[in-house]
Amino acid sequence: MLKGKTALITGASKGIGKAIALTFAAQGANVALIYASHAAQAQDVCDEAQKVGVMARCFGCDVSDAAQVKQTVQAVLAAFGALDILVNNAGITADGLIPHITEEAFDRVLAINLKGAFLMTQQAYRIFLRNRGGRIINITSVSGMMGNAGQANYAAAKAGMIGLTKTTAKELAPRGITCNAIAPGFIQTDMTRGLPDAVKESAVAQIPLKRMGAAQEVAHAAAFLASDQAAYITGAVLQVDGGLYM
Repeated sequence: MLKGKTALITGASKGIGKAIALTFAAQGANVALIYASHAAQAQDVCDEAQKVGVMARCFGCDVSDAAQVKQTVQAVLAAFGALDILVNNAGITADGLIPHITEEAFDRVLAINLKGAFLMTQQAYRIFLRNRGGRIINITSVSGMMGNAGQANYAAAKAGMIGLTKTTAKELAPRGITCNAIAPGFIQTDMTRGLPDAVKESAVAQIPLKRMGAAQEVAHAAAFLASDQAAYITGAVLQVDGGLYM
C-alpha cells in the first residue's frame, strides 16, 4: 500500500514504533527511524527493514529540541529525497499520583510526548504544503481519552495530542493532507511487560476482548491511515484498544 513513499517514524527503535517501521517497510515504504538513546536497537530495526528491499536509515534526535528536530528532518530529506508520511510515536512515562509527580517529571513527559509531536509536525507541515500531499499519524493513547490514575502527566500529554491532531487536520485539509491519531489501549510492549502480573490481569479483565493487543495490530492501523485508501479520513481518533473505552 505504501510503495514508493518515505516515512519518518519517531520512537522507532522498539515497541509500537518498531512494528510500524517494519510494517511500512513490508508495504514498500522507505523508512527513516528516529531514536533518542537506543542506537543499537534502532540499527537492528533498520537492518531488518532493508531485508525487504527498501531504504532504511537511523537518526538520533531528541524530539523535544527544536533545533535537533529541524536538523534531523533536513537530514532525512537529504538522505531520501522526499518525505510523505510522519508518524509521531515517541513517548515516555513517569507515573505517579498527582501529589508525587515532580515538576520536572511533568515537564519532561509533556516535552517528549506532546511538544515533540508538535515540533515534528511543524517541520513536516511545510514540506507537505509544498508537495500538496502527505500523511501525519499521531500515536496517542486511551489514557488521553479516559484518564488513568497515576498518569496525570502522560494522560494530559496524550489528550493534547488529540487536540493537536484535530487542529492540524483542519489546517491541512484544504491541501489534501490528512492528520489522524491512533489510540492504543493495553499493548504488549517492553513497557507493559514490566508491569506486575496483578496489574496486567486487572487490565485484561477490563477489556471486552479479554486480551492485550499486539504492537503489530497498531502498526496495521497506521499503515491503513498512511495509505491512499484512507484519503477521505482526517481528524479521526482510531482506537486500537479491544473495546476498553466505549
